[in-house]
Amino acid sequence: MAKRTPALKVAGLKKAFGPTTIVDHFNLQVYAGEAVALTGRNGAGKSTVLRCIVGIDRPDEGTIDVCGQKLKETDPLIRRNMATVIDDLDFFPDLSVVEHLDLLARAHNVPDADGVVDDILDQVRLVPQSGQLPGTLSSGQRRRLALATAFVRPRKLLVLDEPEQRLDVEGVRWLADRLNQELADGLAVVFASHEPYLVENVATRVVHIGEGREEVERDGAPGLIDADPETEAPTPAPQPKPQQNQPKKKPAPSQGRKRKRTR
Repeated sequence: MAKRTPALKVAGLKKAFGPTTIVDHFNLQVYAGEAVALTGRNGAGKSTVLRCIVGIDRPDEGTIDVCGQKLKETDPLIRRNMATVIDDLDFFPDLSVVEHLDLLARAHNVPDADGVVDDILDQVRLVPQSGQLPGTLSSGQRRRLALATAFVRPRKLLVLDEPEQRLDVEGVRWLADRLNQELADGLAVVFASHEPYLVENVATRVVHIGEGREEVERDGAPGLIDADPETEAPTPAPQPKPQQNQPKKKPAPSQGRKRKRTR
């Protein structure tokens, strides 16, 4: 059977800060249609792994490939294939909510940028705040805006660090539904989380980090991660059950968007 190219391949990852080794001999492969949840206590190394994956931190040892290409954070192809929400984003202080999303969509040549932005604003429930500056938003609204910046642009791999932060119960459920839609569309997702609902309803695999080893739970069966980076692609996990079709209201035009004049 021919091998598939993983959306993400991490082999022999090691990262230390001074004399303290945070992650050592970490291996991971994630394929299209898979969602891998990183779990573990605070300080176990979940965020360190994700920061290395997206190029914020440079590993001391090991390799990271995104869609078959060696990770280079400044490479336009890497940027196009990988969308991330890591830490709190620094928004431009003089750009409104809708202008931030417009900028991202147009910079990535997204077809029908206006329609895509309006749809995402509706999903994250920021239409009424679309004309506001990010600094005027609540912490939960800023988190929704951060997630919107990932969903409004092209991507094959989605990397999220505790995306449930500052979301209410309804927001967490929306996020789970949205991530399952990402999987149904054939994307790969890697996320660190302490939210049981998100892990249980989204993850096709769970990687527990800490206590000197990494464990995988797949369909309820735990086991050690295969240390061989050339392992065959795992059997695709069952796709989430499709949601019942419900009539969807067309979102109102973003309040912060300039409308074309009509004669």
